[in-house]
Amino acid sequence: MEISKSLIEEIKTIILQGREQAIRDVDHALVLIYWNIGRRIFEEEQEGKDRAEYGSFLIKSLSQALQPEFGSGFSYRQLNWYRQFYRRFPIVSALRTEFSWMHYKILLSIDNEEKREFYMLEAAKNSWTARQLERQINSQLYERLLLSNDKENVLAVARGEKAPSNPLEIIKDPMVLEFLGLKREEIYYEKDLEAAIITYLHDFLLELGNGFSFVAR
Repeated sequence: MEISKSLIEEIKTIILQGREQAIRDVDHALVLIYWNIGRRIFEEEQEGKDRAEYGSFLIKSLSQALQPEFGSGFSYRQLNWYRQFYRRFPIVSALRTEFSWMHYKILLSIDNEEKREFYMLEAAKNSWTARQLERQINSQLYERLLLSNDKENVLAVARGEKAPSNPLEIIKDPMVLEFLGLKREEIYYEKDLEAAIITYLHDFLLELGNGFSFVAR
């Protein structure tokens, strides 16, 4: 007597979904741990008379006490991240359950509040992994949207909903090219841009020294 393949597939799905949920639960539990650590460090720091000096002493002392038992996640640098995390996201109920600590760590690198909020909303809406979030930030999605007249198309490309049909959907416009020695107010042909880029690359390769060469233009 054989069991149906559909039953097997259904149970496999239950297992995989359960595993994914367990991972999300663990990730969120870690986020709460780090948030609470940051909160306690901040509160204790406010009790110090010379806050800047005491804050550095406090984190260093905590790291020396915690790291031998709990590992590198409690180094001086990591504890600083947790403190910054609490200061940037002080309302615990506003923390997103779908975000891992890596999501928040990437978001902490964004100083502009509107820009950070934009990436938070997009990451939540599109279920971006931390790596996908980082890729969108590195591709300057927010800046391209500000400069674009067709924001919906730029967003659709970023979300993977459509393939880019126009170079302006993936290339910054306007481009700032002062590093090539080209002035913004001047008009240049394509060959001028090509020559300037090649010269820049030539000088860069020569600067690297032995083992690097520029074969031809």
